[in-house]
Amino acid sequence: MREVLIITNPKTVKVLSDPTRFRILKLLRERSMSINELSDILGKDRTTVYRHIKVLESEGLVEEIDIHGNEKIYARTARMFLIKAEPDESIEEFRQAYLQVEAERLVQILEKSGFQIKDREALKALTKEVLNTIELRSQPIIKRISEADVELSEVELFHLLNMLVFLQSCELCEHAKKVKELISFF
Repeated sequence: MREVLIITNPKTVKVLSDPTRFRILKLLRERSMSINELSDILGKDRTTVYRHIKVLESEGLVEEIDIHGNEKIYARTARMFLIKAEPDESIEEFRQAYLQVEAERLVQILEKSGFQIKDREALKALTKEVLNTIELRSQPIIKRISEADVELSEVELFHLLNMLVFLQSCELCEHAKKVKELISFF
């Protein structure tokens, strides 16, 4: 299993935009499973789960790793998936919804960490805007790394993402000032 798989193909992102497939990948992050196990957890029939697994497998996101009796066991092909496909009408709704969820999650993390948020909705909207800007401006670099088929560890991915943010930091200074106004850091 790879540490990180960078997804730049809009077709693959569209495959991930299906809620059931997304849940299957989340479950397989915990451990490898059979169709029966996934079916029980998801509350869906085996045929439906099998079809979803085959679609995920065709896009290189899951793979068969073992057989127990007559049950095939499936696992993710990477511990982490970095979704960085170029904007495409077919996935834009999913991408925007994903950014909204991530912005909400980041605000929740700050709140749980004891930071005082002055205007939660404004911070969430600003966070989504910043994430969107960074993602769009990072596309050419990430695509090039993906095409070079460079293996990244989670730590290397973290450092790469920090570098991409740093490269755009001057352009995002006004956003940073607004975020500082919305969060009490001390």
